[in-house]
Amino acid sequence: MTPDDDACRDGEHDPEPLSKREFEALARFRFGIRRYLRFSEEAVRAHGIAPQQYQMMLALKGYPDREWASIAELSDRLQLRHHSVVELVNRAQKQQLVERAVHPDDARMVRVELTEQGQRILARLSAMHRDELKHLGSMLTLPTWDDRGR
Repeated sequence: MTPDDDACRDGEHDPEPLSKREFEALARFRFGIRRYLRFSEEAVRAHGIAPQQYQMMLALKGYPDREWASIAELSDRLQLRHHSVVELVNRAQKQQLVERAVHPDDARMVRVELTEQGQRILARLSAMHRDELKHLGSMLTLPTWDDRGR
């Protein structure tokens, strides 16, 4: 039995081959992602912040309908294990980037919030990230899968 046999049994079939143009679009998009990630890592480190700390701060500020999140919510947003997020929050709290607060409706839940310093650093870094995304422009445009354009 081969892996192909397993795919056929699961109802999958051989994917349609990609055109040269589609390969180029995928490669351009992947290159844009790598350039953006390298920029991000270098920019945040230059400001004394670890990349995961920036991502956590962004997740807090960008959380829908509020500007705080629980450890479990951050774990989901960052795709990290609970204990890893606890350590990330601990380090950010020591740097005075975030603070913990008891949830007013549920004393068992801890809210993680940005401090004023965290807000200032996040605003500066996020503006830099926005400008870099503008600069990268079409490199980060999702490839289209138009069968007519093959």
